[in-house]
Amino acid sequence: MAADSDPESEVFEITDFTTASEWERFVSRIEEVLNDWKLIGNSTGNLTPEKGEYTNGTWGEKTQDINFADFKFCISHYYMTQESEKDNGKDKLEEDAFPLAMQDLLCMNNDFPPRAHCLVRWYGIREFVVISPGTNCEAIISESKCNLLLSSISISLANSGCQVPMFVQIQQKWRRVYVGECQGPGVRTDFEMVHLRKVPNQYNHLSGLLDIFKSKIGCSLSPLPPITIAIRFTYILQDWQQYSWPQQPPDFDTLLGGEVGGVEFGKIPFGACEEPISELHLATTWPHLTEGIVVDNDVYSDLDPLQAPHWSVRVRTAENPQCLLGDFLTEFFKLCCRKESTEEILGRGMAEEEGKENSDITSALSKLTEPAATVPISKLSVSNMVHSARKHIRRHRRTDESPLNTDVLNTILLYLFPDAAVEKSSESSKNKTPQPYTCGKGQQKTSPDDNLFLQLKSAPFDSLTYRLALCACLVNYNHGGLRAVAHLWQEFVLELRYRWENNYLIYGLPEGSPDLRCCLLHQKLQMLNCCIERKRARDEARKALEGNKERQRKVSGSGSAPDSKTASTREVSPGKSWDSWSDSEDEFFECLSDQGDIEAPHTEAEKNGTKSKAEGRLHPYNNTTLLNSTEPLYIPVTQEPAPMTEDLLEEQSEVLAKLGTSAEGTHLRARMQSACLLSDMESFKAANPGCVLEDFVRWYSPRDYVEEESVDENGVKVVKGELSARMKIPGNMWVEAWETARVTPARRQRRLFDDTKEAEKVLHYLAVMKPADLTYHLLPCILHAAILKLKEEESVEDIPSVKKIIQQVTSQACKLLHPLNHDEKKVEDLINQLMAMETAITRARSLKAKFAIGEGGKGEDTEELEKFVSSLLEEPEVVVIGAGQGPTGSIIHRLFVNAQRAALLAPLDDDLVRDKKTTGGSAKVPDFPPPAGREIILRTCVPRPAPYSKALPQRLFCVLMREEFRLAGAFSSDTSFF
Repeated sequence: MAADSDPESEVFEITDFTTASEWERFVSRIEEVLNDWKLIGNSTGNLTPEKGEYTNGTWGEKTQDINFADFKFCISHYYMTQESEKDNGKDKLEEDAFPLAMQDLLCMNNDFPPRAHCLVRWYGIREFVVISPGTNCEAIISESKCNLLLSSISISLANSGCQVPMFVQIQQKWRRVYVGECQGPGVRTDFEMVHLRKVPNQYNHLSGLLDIFKSKIGCSLSPLPPITIAIRFTYILQDWQQYSWPQQPPDFDTLLGGEVGGVEFGKIPFGACEEPISELHLATTWPHLTEGIVVDNDVYSDLDPLQAPHWSVRVRTAENPQCLLGDFLTEFFKLCCRKESTEEILGRGMAEEEGKENSDITSALSKLTEPAATVPISKLSVSNMVHSARKHIRRHRRTDESPLNTDVLNTILLYLFPDAAVEKSSESSKNKTPQPYTCGKGQQKTSPDDNLFLQLKSAPFDSLTYRLALCACLVNYNHGGLRAVAHLWQEFVLELRYRWENNYLIYGLPEGSPDLRCCLLHQKLQMLNCCIERKRARDEARKALEGNKERQRKVSGSGSAPDSKTASTREVSPGKSWDSWSDSEDEFFECLSDQGDIEAPHTEAEKNGTKSKAEGRLHPYNNTTLLNSTEPLYIPVTQEPAPMTEDLLEEQSEVLAKLGTSAEGTHLRARMQSACLLSDMESFKAANPGCVLEDFVRWYSPRDYVEEESVDENGVKVVKGELSARMKIPGNMWVEAWETARVTPARRQRRLFDDTKEAEKVLHYLAVMKPADLTYHLLPCILHAAILKLKEEESVEDIPSVKKIIQQVTSQACKLLHPLNHDEKKVEDLINQLMAMETAITRARSLKAKFAIGEGGKGEDTEELEKFVSSLLEEPEVVVIGAGQGPTGSIIHRLFVNAQRAALLAPLDDDLVRDKKTTGGSAKVPDFPPPAGREIILRTCVPRPAPYSKALPQRLFCVLMREEFRLAGAFSSDTSFF
């Protein structure tokens, strides 16, 4: 039994050597990814890429994560997308043809692409795969690990038949060191790299680099096939001191204290506070050279930048330069996050000392709201209390405690209310109605920007709200921040209170009811203006009536006693209501447009002498007579409907919606909505004694009075009319309203629009508004102003890309600003876009100043310069027409010469001193500084490894900089017999 069990025990000790190791799994995973991406087999595509295709073409990228045991890698596929796939059939390579990457090594059409992956720039390839350590993984530094990875990709390429070059990133990521391999039928290209901090002296020129290239390819042929050379030297210009910076200097004579970019009130600052262009890079290129044509060694060099056949320029812009408009908007937008009230910001100490005045104001407000008062309203003026308090505050407030300087504040108030320059106490100014900004800029414009405020829901250009937004923004930016804004707002509300109390119309607002298309603050100001208009009209009518009374008294004094009694009787009844407008429980009020009907009752009574006197007639209605009499039908003087702002409309709709759908709720809703209808019915009854509902409907809603022609017994055509079907519905609201309507002319009806109450509501709404709320209300206006400013500045510079972005941002702002509650993050993004456009415009302005555009000169040269500057802002690199000999090149040359001369005046550093000693002293200043970077491409096609092998492409890309030396070589070998 023991012997039988021995073989069984040995079975469990057998080691299975067929199990895949971690390395084999890694290789297999690479092959799977290549298969998924369809990179197996021959490469396809255009045999020769067109000139500039690497820059203008579209590059794609795919990425996947793979693991080697616990170590994460990222495998990426970079490729240039083909414009058309239909030509792939004829572009398919023969089976034994070289891989595309090998042919790309020799192509000269896309040397030194300005914007591309570093491997594209170094090797000129259009498709490749990179394996790099994953995020948060350590770099691959040890030689054994590097060799293991190289072996992995070599096996993967051989197993899969992939002809796309594959690279592995080694060393620290910042060094950008890649090694790789490309395999084809019987050929292989090895990609190798050298990266050093300092350039070895023996390789600091073209001769030394040619020696490296020749020794590396190891070709034993004699003579050696020609080596083609492409050279690019890059010169950097950083010194702009010799050219003025195109920014508006501060005006030291104004109140702004000489701040950079300071502007007067009503204007918006614009421009950069620092140079937006930090560097200009000039690349001088010799694209096609052959060994022996040019000499460049440690003693002498033929490579003079002025003689280079190709020049190209790129600019390096300052990252996020400080711009005035951007700061202006950003600082204002920050106020939205502040939660303090105006009282908390300015401190309660100012108001606490005036306890008596405060109590007086409180009592005045309480008496205003009481149903009855024994004192005339003129003696309970709130303005007396408010202005005494304001004087007391100003008397006790020290100058240094005031957030806003008095001169600045007066300047702002005069800008906001220019009509205040007229002496308000004079009678002429009191009766004068200011024309609201009819002669301002906004009325003279005929551009599409006129209606931009409707799209943005802001306020008309140069209106009071628009100017207030500019002032608040400028005060916040230049004159004290949040406290200054709170102070300005407090003074603004006090000025509105003063105007309401003294019947001065608010300057800078369009006439009429609130425009619901504008921002809510603008609507509130318009509402207050409506209240002032109604109050003024009421006061004027009262004065006219008192004048009539006075004339009647004089007439009655010379006439008979009965006439005197009749006259006084005629005047007392309407006169009684004048004194009780604001403090009577009956609340009979005068409407706006009744000045012309004051004498109507007297003339009508004198005309027909009837018991029922007609009142409040406007004019006859189309020669129509009443149905029950031969009297003409008169259109009555009616009350104007009450103006409303959008928040009041929303509040009213919510109240009506809460009434529900029950019968009682529906009836109550109808009653609430028929207040205006009832008022018009009462006015109609007063103007047309003896009228019926049908008469009212014939005037008010003609469609609801149906007329039919019929023939009577005598054959005469008779027109009969009756109410429409909807008017005959039981419980019709019109019938109910007609039955309850009294015979009351408009001037003695209860006001539909209580201007006193609405004005106090508006003033209270404004007084308790926090600076953050004010900012939200003014935000559409300030963004409106910013867009107009950008359009104005862009039209001067004419930048097509900025013009297009302005249109996009405007449409985006229209959608963003219409809701009452703005999305803060989206508004912030919008401001950032406006800042980006400002930066682009300032960059264009800076470049135009440096290239002397706009200073006059030859027309053709100016056009060429303008096109060059425009391209410089749009494209990564711009070719200079005519190189150093053209008009643009001569300006660039002069820029470098001036910078070199300016550098002589500055203290010399050690490196410059050494350079001058080696060039023979400082007698002659070189036109150009030493090149900041030198790039050299060496190419040839030689047989490797043996003289009888295929002639294969070889390439070496060299980068020589002050603190970097890089050699990126691609060396191809024939593997058929090796």
